[in-house]
Amino acid sequence: MKKLGFVFSSAPHGSASGREGLDAVLATSNYSEDLVLFFVGDGVLQLLAGQSPGVVLCRDYISTFKMLSLCDVEEIYVCKDSLTERGLGDVPLIIDAKKVSTEDITVYLGQCIKVLNF
Repeated sequence: MKKLGFVFSSAPHGSASGREGLDAVLATSNYSEDLVLFFVGDGVLQLLAGQSPGVVLCRDYISTFKMLSLCDVEEIYVCKDSLTERGLGDVPLIIDAKKVSTEDITVYLGQCIKVLNF
């Protein structure tokens, strides 16, 4: 069965995209186990620990990413090139995610029947 891909490419708290994407993943996980998540570009910032969204009057949804393991979402890829570009290559992430190259992400995206961007 082909997989459903979710691409997170926007920074957290600047818009509702990240939160809406996470909500979509959690809702979809009730109906399918073939989900793949990709964090690219500024989307890698979604997975950084120690954020203080209350300072900019935003809701803290980042810790909700930890629920992905409870929903059997296991294929999670983070673009290591995006992390490096932002000086975050060695920063720990809030969830277990495989750091892969941009080329690998392109290959994995090609294996998805549909891709949703957030």
